[in-house]
Amino acid sequence: MELIRGIHNLRPAHRGCVATIGNFDGVHLGHQAVLRQLAEKAAELDRPSVVIIFEPSPQEFFGGAAAPSRLMRFREKMLALRRFSVDRVLCLRFNAGLAGMSAQEFIDRILVAGLAVRYLVVGDDFRFGKNREGNFQMLQRGGLAHGFQVVNMQTFQADGQRVSSTRIRDALQRGDLGTAEKLLGRPYHICGRVRRGDTRGRTLGYPTANLALDWPLPPIKGIFAVEVFGLEEETLTGVASIGNRPTVNGADYRLEVYLFDFERDIYGRYLQVNLLYKIRDEARFNSLEELKRQIALDVEAAREYFRDRQQGVC
Repeated sequence: MELIRGIHNLRPAHRGCVATIGNFDGVHLGHQAVLRQLAEKAAELDRPSVVIIFEPSPQEFFGGAAAPSRLMRFREKMLALRRFSVDRVLCLRFNAGLAGMSAQEFIDRILVAGLAVRYLVVGDDFRFGKNREGNFQMLQRGGLAHGFQVVNMQTFQADGQRVSSTRIRDALQRGDLGTAEKLLGRPYHICGRVRRGDTRGRTLGYPTANLALDWPLPPIKGIFAVEVFGLEEETLTGVASIGNRPTVNGADYRLEVYLFDFERDIYGRYLQVNLLYKIRDEARFNSLEELKRQIALDVEAAREYFRDRQQGVC
């Protein structure tokens, strides 16, 4: 999969494609349906498929810290899109220049001159261009003028409701991992590189792998039973804490994972942590000894979850 960073990196070889536009946060079941539709059309027309995304998202550009949390960061999104046979990703830097670009200029510069799109699939509520002046009907008119087809992506539903990043985010904030998994089509996961922490977990008898969670932060906090991928061994299990560590007045947002029956230096390794079951909310304890007792209970709760899971109970 080729990553094209910015309009200025478009080349003549990139012209002639089928495309879709969106944030694709989470690459959930609705997104996956669009990507399958795109792949089928790319094969039919013998053209490469292109996904056009924005970095940061328009909501982040305009809303700053008040913007909704992301379900996945950029690297995770690229890995997910690669799994769905996307040929190219055009990542547009959403800045003042792009925010001020008229809808007609977006069509002319990016879709026509830059990509020479032959088939475009977007939602019928898609808005684009300065002051969100562009809409689906305008894209259709542009398609008629420049010889490309514009189609409406079908709304994908689960349990009678539209699958959306907002709905998944709300489920995660409630700690409802089951609903999030159903809408994503896979367990919700967080990825990151293991960095050196303050070794407090080792002092308490529960050494943890600390994953750096820089902005944008995930929409979830608490203590969880987890599976971990990214090491040579088969899937590892453990218990993870996500949040600010109020007992020790933590200033940063961390994902700390205690892996069961595992002792090895894994600093610098890139891990994927699947969150499977929420044990409890993050809490402040009066002492480290009280925290240690609670960690023991959390570890046992996670082990019990995996025992039940192995027996088909959950």
